[in-house]
Amino acid sequence: MRSLFFLLLFVLLLAPRSIQAEELPPLEGLIEPNELVQYSSQVPGILEQVLVERGTWVKKRQTIATLKSGVQRAALKLAKARVDFGKRKLLRNEQLIKKQLISINDKDEIETEVRFSELEVSQAEEQLALRTIRSTIAGVVVQRTGSPGEYVGEDPFLTIASIDPLSVEVVVPSGYYGAIKKGAEATVEIEGPLAGQYKARVIIVDQIIDAASSTFGVRLELPNPKKKLPAGLKCIVTF
Repeated sequence: MRSLFFLLLFVLLLAPRSIQAEELPPLEGLIEPNELVQYSSQVPGILEQVLVERGTWVKKRQTIATLKSGVQRAALKLAKARVDFGKRKLLRNEQLIKKQLISINDKDEIETEVRFSELEVSQAEEQLALRTIRSTIAGVVVQRTGSPGEYVGEDPFLTIASIDPLSVEVVVPSGYYGAIKKGAEATVEIEGPLAGQYKARVIIVDQIIDAASSTFGVRLELPNPKKKLPAGLKCIVTF
C-alpha cells in the first residue's frame, strides 16, 4: 500500500499542469490600426477632386474623392428626359386607350418604353455613383498619392486608418497555448511621451501554432476614444 501511494504521488508530480494567464510573463506587443483601408476606383478615370489630406479625420460614408463625370451626368439627364417623354406620351394616349382606339399591343409598347427608360435612369445613376469615392470607415488619412487631374484605376491613391479602437498584436510562445482565452483582460504598458498603462481585451486567439517559431498570435482590442494613442507603438502586455 505504501509503494502504491508513492507511485501515485510520483505520477501526479509528473502530470502536466495547465498554465494560468496570470502565470504568463510580460510579452512584447505592437499597437496597430484596427483597420487599414486602401482606396482605389472601381472605374478608371480622371480625379476631379480629392477632398482630404494626410491627417484629415473622416467619417464613415464621407465623400473623399470624385472622378470627372460629365459624360455620365449627360447620360443621366438623357435617360430622365426619355422617361418624361414616355410618361407624357402615355398620358396623351390615355383617352384613346380608354376608348379602345389603341390596341393592347400599342399600349403595352408605350408602357414598356417607359419602363425601359426608368431602368436606363437607374443604370445611369449607378454609373454616376461609381465616380464618387466614399470612406467605408471612420478614421484618419495616413497616405495620399493622388491629385486632381491624375488618372486613377486599380492602384490605391488614398489610405485611411481606423484607430478607435486600436489593435494590439502579441506573439506568444506555444508553451502557453490554452492559457489565454478570448475575452480575457490584459494591461498594455506604453513607454515614452505617452507612458501609461491601459486596459485591453483579447478578441482573437489563433488556433494554429507556427511550427517554425513555435508561437501563436493573440490580438487585443485597446479602446482609444480620445484618439490620443497613435498606431505603431511597441508595448508590454501583461495578462
